[in-house]
This record gives sequence, structure tokens and C-alpha cells, in this order.
Amino acid sequence: MARINGVDLPNEKRAEIGLTYIYGIGRTTAAKMCKELNIADGTRIKDLTEEQISAIRDYINDNGMMVEGDLRRERTQNVKRLMDIGCNRGLRHRKGLPVRGQRTHTNARTRKGPKRQIGAKKKK
Repeated sequence: MARINGVDLPNEKRAEIGLTYIYGIGRTTAAKMCKELNIADGTRIKDLTEEQISAIRDYINDNGMMVEGDLRRERTQNVKRLMDIGCNRGLRHRKGLPVRGQRTHTNARTRKGPKRQIGAKKKK
């Protein structure tokens, strides 16, 4: 099992798909990475050599790609900064409402949570 940046990649997946298990690497980046490192299209993670795995690690480090913990930390700091300065986006984050202008009269259940019944009787 290949381990890159603290993530165990699944053995049976193709390399292009398996690399997306690393937070911060999507399909496009993974495909570009495989092409530049000359990893064949159908190659499975279990079939990668140690040289290829170390080349992937070096590619991530050399290109300054922010992945896993660093990327998560940066994103949470950005949200905290918005909340601290009190801008509209920060206030919406604080209230748990949609941030990017979506409607909230209906929908938005993912951000707002389960629907609450208005005037429902409480059980004693």
C-alpha cells in the first residue's frame, strides 16, 4: 500500500484515481501529474514502483502544492479571518447560513440543518 503525505492510497484503484484520495489533489491535477511523471494510464497503485512513488512525493513538494493538513489549516484560517473582521461572508458563516448568495426561504437544508416545525407541541 502506497503512503503519500500521510494518506494510504487504495491498492486496487488506478493511479490517476487513487491520487485523488489526497486532500487537495483532484482529477485534473492527478491526471496532469501522471502525464508529467510518465505513469501509464491503466497503472494500479499496487503496481507503482518505489521510484514512481517517491517521484510523486517530490512532484507535490517541488511544485509547492498545498495538500492535507496545511491546506485544511489554511482554509479554516481563511474562514476564521472572515468571521473576525465581521464581513457579510463571515457573519453568514457564523450563523450557519449559505455564504454565496443562495436562497434560504426554501432549500439550504444542508447549511441550516433539519427543518423545525413551527408551533409543534412539546411532549411532556
